[in-house]
Amino acid sequence: MITVDNISLRYGKRILFEDANLKFTSGHCYGIIGANGAGKSTFLKILSGEIEPTTGNVGLQKGARMAVLKQNHYEYDQVEVLSTVLMGYPKLCAVMKEKDAIYAKPDFTEADGVRASELESEFAEMNGWTAESDAAEILSALGVSEDKHYKLVSELNGSDKVKVLLAQALFGNPDVLLLDEPTNDLDAETISWLENFLADFRNTVIVVSHDRHFLDAVCTHVVDIDFAKLQLYTGNYTFWYESSQLAAKQRSDQNKKNEDKKKELLDFIARFSANVAKSKQATSRKKMIEKLNIEEIQPSNRRYPGIQFAQEREAGDQILNIESLNLVLDNQAMLKNVNLSVTKGDKIAILSKNGLAVNAFFALINDELKPTSGEYKWGVTITRSYMPIDNSKYFETDLNLVDWLRQYSVEKDETYIRGFLGRMLFSGEESLKKASVLSGGEKMRCMTSRMMLAQGNVLLLDEPTNHLDLESIIAFNNALKDFKGTVIFASHDRAFVNSIANRIIELTPSGIIDKRMTYDEYMDSEQVKAQREEMYQTVKV
Repeated sequence: MITVDNISLRYGKRILFEDANLKFTSGHCYGIIGANGAGKSTFLKILSGEIEPTTGNVGLQKGARMAVLKQNHYEYDQVEVLSTVLMGYPKLCAVMKEKDAIYAKPDFTEADGVRASELESEFAEMNGWTAESDAAEILSALGVSEDKHYKLVSELNGSDKVKVLLAQALFGNPDVLLLDEPTNDLDAETISWLENFLADFRNTVIVVSHDRHFLDAVCTHVVDIDFAKLQLYTGNYTFWYESSQLAAKQRSDQNKKNEDKKKELLDFIARFSANVAKSKQATSRKKMIEKLNIEEIQPSNRRYPGIQFAQEREAGDQILNIESLNLVLDNQAMLKNVNLSVTKGDKIAILSKNGLAVNAFFALINDELKPTSGEYKWGVTITRSYMPIDNSKYFETDLNLVDWLRQYSVEKDETYIRGFLGRMLFSGEESLKKASVLSGGEKMRCMTSRMMLAQGNVLLLDEPTNHLDLESIIAFNNALKDFKGTVIFASHDRAFVNSIANRIIELTPSGIIDKRMTYDEYMDSEQVKAQREEMYQTVKV
């Protein structure tokens, strides 16, 4: 158990939060949510002791061990992979080190024998004899193969480094587990494994994530940072979001009687409780939701962008045709034998275990790369709007945001331009900021303004939710669902993909898999699983 007593954090006149009093107990997973800049990651740093609060204190139950997912991917570069995981349990490592030092002494004394006996007892209590095999098991479950366990961390790719740091945090059954964006750079299978691991975890988990599906799968509670306050709610993210929206609707409906409002809230809670029934933690969640005091539900202070994609002209029947397309970059095959025809109204999610292949695919169909062989052809009525995964080149300028967006508009009127920026929450002085100083999330919002302005009938989106807060992701999600044109996109956000895509195309080393179905149907299909195994196995052989 970990308690937060009267915590406040101020930076000069800016107050991130104040008078926070919370108790995090075993057996529960708490999702920390809030708009960008609200202080989610900062709050985790206060809990871990990395940052001192302005007032108040954090209390960890005596004897409890806290583990934190490290964010520095280079910290353990000169350490073996397996040893890095073991270092997640500092007390165990200290006992191992002292024990080995004693046994290595040439003049082993009686006192050394007594101390060694004490250390052996502690070592056994911490399951030291199975520590290496336990660490190896977690690594393998996360997708880090055994041949990498004794390599230096520096020899691994970025995704595997993330998995090693995650294994380090999970190792040894910590009493309190702090996870900041644990699903970043993880593939779907690894995320699913982590969801199951945390759902079965019996200690305390506190997590920050922009992945709604992940939050829904693992969280029993939500801590919302809003109005400079930390408010604890029972239920997962979707329950918090829908109840917050309902509370906002009711607050604006001044004519509705209190009895009607109460009935509407109770009906909502009953309906949500029924939907929870499939969850691994269904019983406890359902009981907590049914006990919820409906007066606790408050409308959010969040602002949601006004994203709406319109087509300047409707596309004809010919969208995109790709024939026998192959692409090799730096002696590595990125795309192999790609054959597909995009039809009007398709909303296609592009998947691959190789993220670089996805990036290359989008760059190629946007004419930024040339295929090694084969061809692709766009229909004559097509106007494309493209959002690349790397947008840095668009912001190498001293222009303010109004002038930056004006570059991409036929209509140069400032009021017109400001309207598109305002939809993405750049208003007043915010719209006069220099484009070169924007944060990652602000750049993505600017790129979204640019796409809305372009009014293309085909949207090409390579990881459009990167750096966005949950409010912007939800707005983007709804805009793509409502869009009448064609969408080709890639995203690691499972809820985003599942709610938009009506067709899944996976790029594999031996060709593509092309299925007209939702993402969940694709991942759950036994036929698809067999086909994926065959496509990847062919290359191994």
